[in-house]
Amino acid sequence: MTRRVVAAWILSLVFANVGSAQGAVSFTEIGSHPTRTQLKQLARDAHTQEQYLALANYYETQQEIYLQREEDAKREWERRSQNTTGAFGKYPRPVDWARNLYEYYKNKASEAGARESEYSRLAASAVPVNVQ
Repeated sequence: MTRRVVAAWILSLVFANVGSAQGAVSFTEIGSHPTRTQLKQLARDAHTQEQYLALANYYETQQEIYLQREEDAKREWERRSQNTTGAFGKYPRPVDWARNLYEYYKNKASEAGARESEYSRLAASAVPVNVQ
């Protein structure tokens, strides 16, 4: 019985290490839509100027996407603000949902802009890899 428990424990350690070794992701493998886990790992492993620039470019793209969505949400908020009476007067009103969505995208765009500027600053202060 003890041998089986020890063997199962050792096998679980081996499989756990194999899974974490396969989890290592490089900047060229992520494509245009990395997962949150991949982004965290890339940010943790970033040490070169190219890696910081790749992260800065990703967050710049994200900021542009959120700014576009923010603009669309603002138009919808303004449209829904026209009619706030009758059935539309009960809380939560459609105008409230539109305002909350606008504020959400505004906040996400601000966060992406802050991360982009942080990684741009780190890229500027990092030493290029191919310096001779």
